[in-house]
Amino acid sequence: MPAMDFDRIYEVVDRIRWSVSNAIVGKKHLLHIILATFVAGGHVLLEGPPGTAKTLIAKSIARVIGGSFARVQGNPDILPTDLTGYYIYGLDGSRRFVKGPVFSNILMFDELNRTPPRVQSALLQAMAEYRVSIDGVDHDLPRPFHVIATEIPIEQEIGVYPLTLTLRDRFWVRCFSEYNPMEEEIEIIRIADRLYTVDVSAIEKSIELDDYLRLQEFLSQGIYVDDRIVHYIAELVNYIRSNRNVKVGMSHRGSIFMYRIAKAVALMNKRDYVIPDDIKEIAIETLSHRIILTDEAIAEGLKPEDIVKEALSKVKVPKE
Repeated sequence: MPAMDFDRIYEVVDRIRWSVSNAIVGKKHLLHIILATFVAGGHVLLEGPPGTAKTLIAKSIARVIGGSFARVQGNPDILPTDLTGYYIYGLDGSRRFVKGPVFSNILMFDELNRTPPRVQSALLQAMAEYRVSIDGVDHDLPRPFHVIATEIPIEQEIGVYPLTLTLRDRFWVRCFSEYNPMEEEIEIIRIADRLYTVDVSAIEKSIELDDYLRLQEFLSQGIYVDDRIVHYIAELVNYIRSNRNVKVGMSHRGSIFMYRIAKAVALMNKRDYVIPDDIKEIAIETLSHRIILTDEAIAEGLKPEDIVKEALSKVKVPKE
C-alpha cells in the first residue's frame, strides 16, 4: 500500500468524522472520543440508558469505513460458541467451521455483564490476541477489529456478572451515552421513520477499509509526542496509583492507551504533534474505569472520576 502524507491522512479521518456526525443527532464529544479510540486501534465500553444511540453509533461507523458489523445480545445462558463460532462434524470425519459474530470489523456486545465468565474470557482473548481458539484451533480475526460493549450498572439490575478487572482493563475507554437535550430530541423525532429500525442503509461508505488501516498505521510514526508529554502521562497515572483513596490503580495499559488515543485526538484536531490538552481531554474516559477505590472513599461518596480530576489539577502541566 502506498504511503500517505499528513494532509491525506487528515482528509480521511475528517471524512469519517463528518459522515458519522451526520448520521447521529448530537453527541459530538462522545463521537469524538469513540472515533479517536477506534483510529488508535482500541475498544470502547459504553454505558448509558437504553435507546441512546449506542447501536446506531456502532453500525454507522462500520458503514462509513466499509467494514462489517455484528451484534451479540448478552444473557446468562449464552455460550462461548455463540460468540466465537463452532465446528460441524460429518459422519465421514470431515468438519466445517461456522464463524461466530466475533469475525467482524466492529462487534457490538450488548449488556456484556449479563454474560457468564466463560463468554467474557472468550471475548478477552479476542480483544487481547485478535484471535479465538475453537476446539484447539486458533482462528485469526479480521483487521481492523473493534469492540463496543455496553454494560448494565450493577446497582440497577440483579443477576449480572461483574466484569473482571482484566477484561475491563482491555477497554481503552469507558464513555457515557446520555439522553439528548430536548432541542435535539425534536430532530430525533423528525427522523423517527429511519431511527426506529436502526437503519443505516442511507449512510454511504466514505472510505475504503484499506485507507482506514493506513490511517491507524500512520499514528505510529506520523504523530510526534514530546518527551515532556510522556512524563506528563506517567506523572498522572502515578499520582492516581499513590492516592490514599485508591486501592487498585490503573495498569500500564492505561498509560499506553492514553498515549495512543492522544495521538489520534491530535490528528483529528489537525496537528501532527500532541499537546497537554489532548491528554486532559481523554483522561477521565481512559483512566477512571481502571481505578478501584478504598471502602472508606466509597463510603465518603467519592468516584474514580474525582480522583482523575484531582490528578489533573495537581500534576504540573508541561509548558512550551
